[in-house]
Amino acid sequence: MLKDYMAILNLAENENHIRSLTANRPIASLPLGSRYRVIDFMLSNFVNCGIKNVGIFSKSNSRSLMDHIGDGKPWDLNRKIDGVFLFHHALGDFVGGDTKVLKNNMEYFYRSKSKNVILASSYMICNMDLTKVVDAHEQSGKEITVVYTKTQEADKKFVNCYTLDVEEETGLLKSVGKNAGVEKDANICMEIFVMSKEKLVSLIYNCAKKINEHNIYNILFDELANIDINTYYYDGFVSCINTVAAYYETNMKMLDLDVSNQLFRLTDRPIYTKIKDEPPTQYIKGCHVENVLIADGCVIEGNIKNSLIGRYVDVEEGAEVSDCIILQNIRIHKGAKLSHVIVDKNVDIEPDTILKGNKVFPLVIEKKNLVK
Repeated sequence: MLKDYMAILNLAENENHIRSLTANRPIASLPLGSRYRVIDFMLSNFVNCGIKNVGIFSKSNSRSLMDHIGDGKPWDLNRKIDGVFLFHHALGDFVGGDTKVLKNNMEYFYRSKSKNVILASSYMICNMDLTKVVDAHEQSGKEITVVYTKTQEADKKFVNCYTLDVEEETGLLKSVGKNAGVEKDANICMEIFVMSKEKLVSLIYNCAKKINEHNIYNILFDELANIDINTYYYDGFVSCINTVAAYYETNMKMLDLDVSNQLFRLTDRPIYTKIKDEPPTQYIKGCHVENVLIADGCVIEGNIKNSLIGRYVDVEEGAEVSDCIILQNIRIHKGAKLSHVIVDKNVDIEPDTILKGNKVFPLVIEKKNLVK
């Protein structure tokens, strides 16, 4: 277990291609797998390796994130010493980029007694043993270690993510690029970095001296000119939720037993989330449910296949739902037919409505604002 490490979750994630789902929330608080949120996975990775001090640096629209994290109790982070710290900034304060936000909260780093840092983004979905990453980092003797994965579908997935050119013999980082979605094979940066706290603080201050540099990851990769950066290859399941298609596909993969086992069936590395004490889902006689993840508090009368259903969803008799993601507090009325649709919170699907997308371009029904 890691005793001398703190963790930083940097939520300055690119939301340009997922705006229909993040207009009122960050990617980190998007529902995932019926009962989880995106942030649960990386946050659980931290606490499963023994980290007790986690700083979450968020930008705008963080109300849902603050509500979900609360005092950190589900992750055993409601502590008198250390714990979880949420640094929220309005959009106007975030114009200077994530490095400005980090610099403006430098007191947090100085107060921590931890000597080392794991820096990560939330939207890389995985269940990783970070103790192995830290062991590899310390054995390498290098100042920085970055985690990456390999894909043979870079033309379809991980678009706009950093790509790494790694020297096979030494495992050192040679160069960095961006995935333009042209080539199929790529080493994808998982945006997980290990280094000393002193090193991170010095990089943040060095960034403050520059006029146009606002991205902490760019600053880290700029260090290639000065030091050797070690790499760590992760061969487990990884998905990056930075587009609507990626969000849809990641949810659908959780219906696959192999993926589900990699994410949720590891007894020593559970995925924690906020607990909600709701009644069990009620299945009415005559309904048909096949290959579906369903959260608590639902009433199912219709037919559902290959879908993920959030809390408090009512599917009336005669309604048909297939290959869909239905989020919280939804009513699907009698005769409605939905296929390859993402329905955001608080929406009523009227009787006999027909909605259809496809797996590449799922149809998104945006969240309904309950405020009158």
